[in-house]
Amino acid sequence: MFPLTRDQQALQARAAALSDDHLRRRACEVDCSERYPFDTVEALVEAGFMGMTVPASLGGRGLGALDAVLVIEQLARNCGVSARIAVEANMGAVGAVMAYGTERQKQKVAGLVLAGDKPAICITEPDAGSAATEMRTTAKRTGGGYVLNGTKHWITGGGVSRTHLVFARIAEEDGTSDIGGFLAFRGETDGLRTGEREPAMGLRGIPETRVHFDDMFVPDDMVVPRPDGASSRFAALMGAYNGQRVGAATVAHGIAQGAFELACDHARERRQFGRPIAEFQGLQWMLADMSVALAASQALIYKAAVNAGSGFPDMHEAAQAKILASETAISVTNDALQIHGAMGYSRNRPLERMVRDARMFTIGGGTVQMLRNQVASSVLGRKFRQDRP
Repeated sequence: MFPLTRDQQALQARAAALSDDHLRRRACEVDCSERYPFDTVEALVEAGFMGMTVPASLGGRGLGALDAVLVIEQLARNCGVSARIAVEANMGAVGAVMAYGTERQKQKVAGLVLAGDKPAICITEPDAGSAATEMRTTAKRTGGGYVLNGTKHWITGGGVSRTHLVFARIAEEDGTSDIGGFLAFRGETDGLRTGEREPAMGLRGIPETRVHFDDMFVPDDMVVPRPDGASSRFAALMGAYNGQRVGAATVAHGIAQGAFELACDHARERRQFGRPIAEFQGLQWMLADMSVALAASQALIYKAAVNAGSGFPDMHEAAQAKILASETAISVTNDALQIHGAMGYSRNRPLERMVRDARMFTIGGGTVQMLRNQVASSVLGRKFRQDRP
């Protein structure tokens, strides 16, 4: 369905080699220490996997969504943390800035990402999760810029990310209100403060924190402009978030693919009752079902990425991909652990980590329940309001 060019095959092979040679060795240590893997980031930079989608004119490679997916998928087979870093260095905030930002903003963000920075998207708040439009972080106009006040929660990369794309409610001078994007940089922007870290179930090498904005001043040249022809800043920026969702779906799929490969190897090698357990029909059917689910989730991910080209994925296709890939990841990793028996339950093996890592993707970046609402709206051709009429 999705024939790859020679360049894409070579890119995929290089990502697989890095995953098998470096990430497989480091993944357990990163999980146990809960420390951000700066050495892995250096390896990703050296391999050219940070900022792949940044235009060549800004020092990147100008690659499309499918190219990024091919790399992320291979990294995730052995390390979900590294794959998530690659997602946010190529999609989401990076895509939004490259599409809508000023030339200065593009140069600033591109330089940081190509050097290894993983941008943080600051949307979620303590009282505004799925209902993102209920955010309370405010941006008030002042001389030469805006002053932001508020708190974000579950910010991936808090305390290690330098670039922050902050969503805040703007009170316009004409009395209207919109949600816009503001670029702030750790160590440079006064009033940006990292709060407490939230101990997480999985993907422990990336901190999830609160981020506070205390009279944080963002000059006009770091305010993401309203895209030409867009009636809403927020709608345009959330369009870029579809890339983030396809990236998250890819990480979930890659983790599941890695677990499936381990399960197949174990089924061939493990012997009980005098023969390999692969010869028992019950396990054969489990592996068959796992392979079908993986093929389906990969197809939806690739479809969304191919149709996006060098732009943003379609909302409907991104939501479909994330729903199926995230739920498949939970079922496949659990079945892979079951096939391993007690060995899968051991922390000396990667399966228990994969099970924990996979669990996040039905929640973060849009719960599967909210995404199903979006898909239903698209299928039925009408929008269903979730707030009270």
